[in-house]
Amino acid sequence: MRMKDVLEQDKVTLSFEVFPPKRADGYAAVETAVEKIAELHPDFMSITYGAGGSTAGFTMEIAKTLKQKNNVTVLPHLTCVSSSREYVSSMLDQFREAGVENIMALRGDLPLEGEILHDFEHAEDLIRFIKERSDLCIGGACYPEGHIESANKTEDIGYLKRKVDAGCDFLTTQMFFDNTILYNFLYRIREVGIHVPVLAGIMPVTTAKQLKRSIALSGTNVPERFRAIVDHFGDDPEAMKQAGIIYACEQIIDLIANGITHIHIYSMNKPDVAAAIMNNLKGILK
Repeated sequence: MRMKDVLEQDKVTLSFEVFPPKRADGYAAVETAVEKIAELHPDFMSITYGAGGSTAGFTMEIAKTLKQKNNVTVLPHLTCVSSSREYVSSMLDQFREAGVENIMALRGDLPLEGEILHDFEHAEDLIRFIKERSDLCIGGACYPEGHIESANKTEDIGYLKRKVDAGCDFLTTQMFFDNTILYNFLYRIREVGIHVPVLAGIMPVTTAKQLKRSIALSGTNVPERFRAIVDHFGDDPEAMKQAGIIYACEQIIDLIANGITHIHIYSMNKPDVAAAIMNNLKGILK
């Protein structure tokens, strides 16, 4: 199913993101986790793409399995920072042959090592390239707190507008822990004419280490309320896991109550976490 059709349904949608293994010997474990998440019947599943395309083959295989075996709508990622036009064209051909109808088009993180190609400087270049060469439904990333490389939020929203104008059909936010940030962001992007659907990205933080890594990578603001939770429960793995799931569910409930109908969970390949969220929300998502 095309993402446009998924997002036009008159209901709240809940989806999960999974990531492929870095090496072949880790594929079986990831495949098992991904299939368990698929058994929860999410509205779709996205599959990330390793830095510099390092996991492209695994991303493709997981997407094909989910679509053909589990009958799940898939949204594979594609990054361009280290890719040539020829390489991206070949990937688009592979997605087309696999019957994939959607793609998440991203610049990707700048590699610490290896060559950086300049065929695609920004995600908008990749989006425009895909739009000209396929009928894929294209998703893009957005940053409610501003991209860490942007000078300010106004500049970042300007770049986002260019991305949407290039052909982006929907957006998924980076994780956030304070819903007010999202509400303010949505107001600002609507003011500049960005009207595509926006999926709210929620990450259930189940370990203190996970939170520290998330902050380091994205600069995400952490409310004092959540810092207190991590400080109190961080040394107790089971308690922290439960508290993190509850906090994520409270975020989701507040989002839905305020008219946000598309929720995307960064599930970190954890079927138990995904299942707990689904179970907690089953009356709300019915």
